[in-house]
Amino acid sequence: MWLSFQDPTNDPGPNFFELVRRAGLLPEFPSAQVEGVTHGTTCVAIRCEGGVVMAGDRRATSGNLISHRTIEKVFPADRHSGVAIAGAAGPAIEMVRLFQLQLEHYEKIEGSAVSLEGKANQLSQMVRNHLPAAMQGLAVVPLFAGWDQARDEGRLFQFDVTGGRYEELDHAATGSGSLHASTVIKLNFKDSLTAEEAVDLAVWSLYEAADEDSATGGPDLQRGIFPVVATITTDGFERISDDVLRSRVEQLMTRLKAQRGGA
Repeated sequence: MWLSFQDPTNDPGPNFFELVRRAGLLPEFPSAQVEGVTHGTTCVAIRCEGGVVMAGDRRATSGNLISHRTIEKVFPADRHSGVAIAGAAGPAIEMVRLFQLQLEHYEKIEGSAVSLEGKANQLSQMVRNHLPAAMQGLAVVPLFAGWDQARDEGRLFQFDVTGGRYEELDHAATGSGSLHASTVIKLNFKDSLTAEEAVDLAVWSLYEAADEDSATGGPDLQRGIFPVVATITTDGFERISDDVLRSRVEQLMTRLKAQRGGA
């Protein structure tokens, strides 16, 4: 039997993880972070009457630089579900494309779509398999939502970097501006929220997140850049046009200006 005797000046104390590491029994993970990676934030999902609304801002950053102003972070997974990405943009978009392909392949082989819960489980496994890259700074943390045809209701799921999957009842957010966005949603959410109201709330949450988080891009009326917003209902995934969003953003800014005394 092998016993580890530590010098008093090098005693790990009650920390068993540290003891195993010092004994050389724990593999060392690469500590170097990949530099210059494009990251995308922030995304939200809100449950409403008749389905779910998903939205994401359009900014991607590389360190303290804005690398892209019009990146898309909300995608249809299949006809009745969508996925939104935050984190390292390249691996995230690749993960979405593979996810879309897997769902399409399953439906062609089996003749029916995967259940909404099965889709969430599949995405969870993909995030888990990405963990080694996440530990080098290439984390991908998506949101998943859709219309559950079996339950006849909208559902949404949140994930962590280890692949943990958590169903949320009302709303979820991911990305660097998620704290600010989810605060706006939490304070204004109600059970009877219509799809139109949920769209307005999603746009408002991203607007406020952009005001506090430099990595989140707000609506840009001058350049015509607006969040990607989509509704997922029994009719399927439907993206809202920029013309409609322009009108909603203008109404939002007018309302906020009036509430804040014209400031």
